[in-house]
Parts: sequence; C-alpha cells; structure tokens
Amino acid sequence: MTENTLTIALSKGRIFDETLPLLAAAGIVPAEEPGSSRKLIIDTNLPNVRLVIVRASDVPTYVQYGAADFGIAGKDVLIEHGGEGLYQPLDLQIAKCRMMVAVPAGFNYAAASQPGNRLRVATKYPDIAAEHFANKGVHVDIIKLYGSMELAPLVGLSDAIVDLVSTGGTLKANNLEAVEHICDISSRLVVNKAALKVKHRLIQPVIEAFANAVNNQQKAA
Repeated sequence: MTENTLTIALSKGRIFDETLPLLAAAGIVPAEEPGSSRKLIIDTNLPNVRLVIVRASDVPTYVQYGAADFGIAGKDVLIEHGGEGLYQPLDLQIAKCRMMVAVPAGFNYAAASQPGNRLRVATKYPDIAAEHFANKGVHVDIIKLYGSMELAPLVGLSDAIVDLVSTGGTLKANNLEAVEHICDISSRLVVNKAALKVKHRLIQPVIEAFANAVNNQQKAA
C-alpha cells in the first residue's frame, strides 16, 4: 500500500447503504454495488481510493493491522474488538439500533435477574453481555452464538439473549420481548493510527467531509 492510496473497509448491507451519502460528501463514489457484485475489492471514481468489502466484525481488524486505512464499524463490534490501535474520530450517527436483553414472553425477568441469581445468556456479544450482568451482580453462563439468537431461548438453550434490536419485529415474530436496554448503538469512523500520520493529507479531508455531512444530516432531521 503506497502513501498515495486510500483503502476503506466496509461491510455489506445497512452500514454500506447508509455510508454512501457520506462517501459522496467526500467525493467518493463506488464503481459497483457490493450487493450485486462478487468482488471484494471495489474501485471508486477516484483512482487512488478503493473499498474492501469484509464481514462487519472484521472491519476493526483490517484497520488495526493496516490492511485498510480506515473503515466504518458499529459500536457493538468495536466494544467486542477492544479498539486497540484504532483512532475513532467520529460517531457517524448511522445504522442506529439498541443492544437489548430479550426473553420469551411471560418469562419473569425481573425475578430471574436479581443479584446473586444465575442466568444462561446466548449472544454473539459476550464481552458486552458479561459486563452488563456483572454490573447487576448477576452470574451468567455466556453461550456464544453467531446467528439466530432468537432460537436459543425457544429450544431451552438459554434463558435470555443479548442482541441488537432495531424495530423489534423479529423478536415479536418469535414470541420474545425486549426487557432491558444495555446501550445505544451506531456506527463509527475508525482510522489506523499509523495511516493517520503517514497519509494525513489524504485522510483528514475525508474525516472533515464526513463530519460536515453528519452535521448537515442532524440539522435537517
């Protein structure tokens, strides 16, 4: 990677879609839409800027180790990653949702989550879940899953789940209900600290363009 090129790590889906206006504000337009392309490296209208399409949970790792100069990742992913080696200059206020505890409808969560009790909790966010329940004084057995969280309490694998909730539609469809708010989640701009120094003249204008776009969106809201 040369000092005259920028590589941006993004994930498919909602974060990518909501990042497009921010990229446009910085004068960056992808040459292809990752949803319809099998390419993992996508060129842009700028010859020295490219996008790498990675799994959402891998964005911080690509940026940390310099495979990407910067990227966009959810706060949930960054908490689990730990943020080592990353500069986080901006909350982009996109891909907003909530980290919640959810249980089957009718489950007496208030009684089950009293200090000193023990719960089985399924989640793909073990650090977030463990810290939350430790702060409540509740002992937990964390069951790490990678998908279909809602299934775990339905088949007796867990008492509760910790997961991201947007509309709550999936919970309702599976007869679950959100019972406790842990934290609000949105996506952050993350920058490789070494790249910020070496490629400052390329990266700083993008950070400023993103910041201006976020401010404008908030004013218009």
